[in-house]
Amino acid sequence: MSFVEYGDTIKDGDTAIVFLGHESMFPVKVQHGTVTQTKYGVIRHSMDLIGKKYGSKVTCSKGGWVFILHPTPELWTMNLPHRTQILYSTDISVITMMLELKPGSIVCESGTGSGSLSHALIRTVAPTGHLYTVEFHQQRAEKAREEFREHGVEHLVTVTNQDVCKNGFGVSNIADAVFLDIPSPWEAIGHAKSALKAEGGRICSFSPCIEQVQRTCLAMEEYGFTEINTLEILLRVYNVRTISLQIPDLGKTAEDNSSTGFDSSNPSNQGSPCTNLQQGTVQFKSGVPLREMVGHTGYLTFATKS
Repeated sequence: MSFVEYGDTIKDGDTAIVFLGHESMFPVKVQHGTVTQTKYGVIRHSMDLIGKKYGSKVTCSKGGWVFILHPTPELWTMNLPHRTQILYSTDISVITMMLELKPGSIVCESGTGSGSLSHALIRTVAPTGHLYTVEFHQQRAEKAREEFREHGVEHLVTVTNQDVCKNGFGVSNIADAVFLDIPSPWEAIGHAKSALKAEGGRICSFSPCIEQVQRTCLAMEEYGFTEINTLEILLRVYNVRTISLQIPDLGKTAEDNSSTGFDSSNPSNQGSPCTNLQQGTVQFKSGVPLREMVGHTGYLTFATKS
C-alpha cells in the first residue's frame, strides 16, 4: 500500500480507511490478530480485511456493515491525527495549482505539522520528484518520518528537524517551489530564495492574519520577488433539493371567460389546462446555502522568483 500507488488488495501493515458514512470514517492500521471496534460491531483484521479488495463491503459482528477504502491524501486529510492545525483540500488544491507542481518537481515545505499538505505534495511530484520538509518541533518531525515510512512514501520525502528561519531548508538552487506555513514567514524569505532554482521558481506563504501578509509581501519585494498576489479561498456549500410550491390562484374575471369563449359550466372545459394549473403545484430544484459555512482559514500569498 502507498499513498501514491494504488494497491488492489488489503495487506498486513496497510493503512486503510474504515468508511461508515460521509460524516463518519477513520483510519486503521491493518494487523494480523487485531480487531477494530465500530458502532456496527467488531471488524477482525485477519478474517475481514487481509486479502480482501479495497472498496469491499465488510459485515461487522452486529450485522452492520462498512466499506474499506484505499487511502488517498484527500481521505488522510479528513482522518489524520491532528498534531497542529491543518490545511484542507480547498486550500491544498489552489496551492498545488498556483505553485505549478507536476511529477518531477522539487518542493521545499515548512512546517510539516500534521502532514496534510505533505501527502498531497508527495502525490503530485511522484514518482521522480522530491519533497524537502522542515519541522521545528522534534517530536512532530519524528512522527512525520514514521508516518511517511508506514505510508510507503519515505523515498519521496526528506524530513529535517531545524528552524527554517535560522538554518533554511538545507538545500540550495534546486527547488521549483517553496511553501511556508510558519508564524513569521518574512524571516524565511531569504532562505526560500536560496533554495529556489536560479529563476522562475514559485513561493507560497500561508498566514491567518493580514498583518503577517503585509510583512511577508514587503519581504518578498525586498528580495526581488515579482507577481506578488494574495488570495483567500472560501468554500460555500449549497444544499440542492426538490421543493413543491402551490401555483397561485390569480383568478379569472367574467370578461376574460366571455372574451375567450370559456364556459365553466360546459363539461368539456372542466379538464382544461387553465383549471389544472390554478389548483395544482409545481416541483423544481432549488439551491440553498447552508446556514453555517467554514469561514476564514488563512491568506495564501504567491510570488515568483525573477
